[in-house]
Amino acid sequence: PQVPSTRNDIRDCSADPPYLPPTATNTTARLAALRGIMRTHGVHAYIVPSTDAHMNEYISKRDARLGWLTGFTGSAGTAVVTQDKAALWTDSRYWTQAERELDCNWELQRTTSIESIGMWILKAVPAEGNVSLDPFLFSIDTWNSYSQALHGSGRTLLPLETNLVDQAWSDQRPLPSSSEIYSLPAEFTGSSWQEKVVGIRQQMEQHVRRPTAVLLSGLEETAWLFNLRGDDIPYNPVFYSYTLLTNTTISLFVDESRLSAAARESLRSGCPGPLCVELQEYGQVGAHLRYYTEGNVIVWLGTEYTTYGLYSIIPQEKLLEEKYSPVMIAKAVKNTHEQEMLRAAHVRDAVAVIQYLLWLEKTVPQGQVDEFSGAQHIDALRWAQEHSRGPSFQSISASG
Repeated sequence: PQVPSTRNDIRDCSADPPYLPPTATNTTARLAALRGIMRTHGVHAYIVPSTDAHMNEYISKRDARLGWLTGFTGSAGTAVVTQDKAALWTDSRYWTQAERELDCNWELQRTTSIESIGMWILKAVPAEGNVSLDPFLFSIDTWNSYSQALHGSGRTLLPLETNLVDQAWSDQRPLPSSSEIYSLPAEFTGSSWQEKVVGIRQQMEQHVRRPTAVLLSGLEETAWLFNLRGDDIPYNPVFYSYTLLTNTTISLFVDESRLSAAARESLRSGCPGPLCVELQEYGQVGAHLRYYTEGNVIVWLGTEYTTYGLYSIIPQEKLLEEKYSPVMIAKAVKNTHEQEMLRAAHVRDAVAVIQYLLWLEKTVPQGQVDEFSGAQHIDALRWAQEHSRGPSFQSISASG
């Protein structure tokens, strides 16, 4: 038997009545809403990941489905909901946090392996049951792992293009970002987007399989290719988009209304012609891909950033899959100008860090600095540096 905890900052579901700290979220109504929708769709278990449709490590508030459903705000986890059970899997970094944030509707599973999630599902879902997920939120590898875990068990893995958590979340779900998508000035890039496109098309021609198109799902791929930036996700200068680049056309799937005038002008400067960017609705990428792959084509993609949902649209014989797309590989090789920019950025950052260490030496002995105010101060010093657009992740600070 579990020894009752003496801590009051974590939940105790064995107490009568159960004890919940003030940091826990009441998820009863959310689970009831989701279960009602699951019944409508004939779903016995629904899997909810912590990822978004572009396999980002950091996500926007709008994509924080796991956080909304469970109350758990850690960056990595998976939830499974059935009609009478709900469980969250996360790794050891987050066990204490989960015990603070979950209510007693949830079992905490202290592992992240898909095998263990599969075993739990097999116990919780009757044979002939449907296990469902949104295929546009799972990587190809993760989908295959779930498929393998349930293989031969009589349970069906059922991809549903309607996201059931979004339906339950309804009008409470945060709106998509409306901030401006802007062009990165030429002084920072070292090469125009047109030169980058020409380089990728050369690689397509030289490849032994002669792909006719490259599909980009990673947000940094499209941002790099077109020298565009946004701030849809905290600490990441990216915006929601997909790109389909063929030998003769360029389709950019994005919310067109958010492009700055300069960005739009830059993208349209080669129209009409092979360097003309056709702007399409962000949500139309699946339909466009389905139409495109009816022809005699081969689509080149990187499996690391492509969801199973998009991947499954393309017939196997028309696929050229590698771990990373040619754009991700090209982006990793910095030109001379980019190298200079990187070094200069590191020098500016070093100045901020030295200013910070000096400030700490003077102020810590006075006993007025804690980890939080210290983090705020170094952020301010970095912001004061020329060209700063903010930190690349939340400052992690510790003392003692």
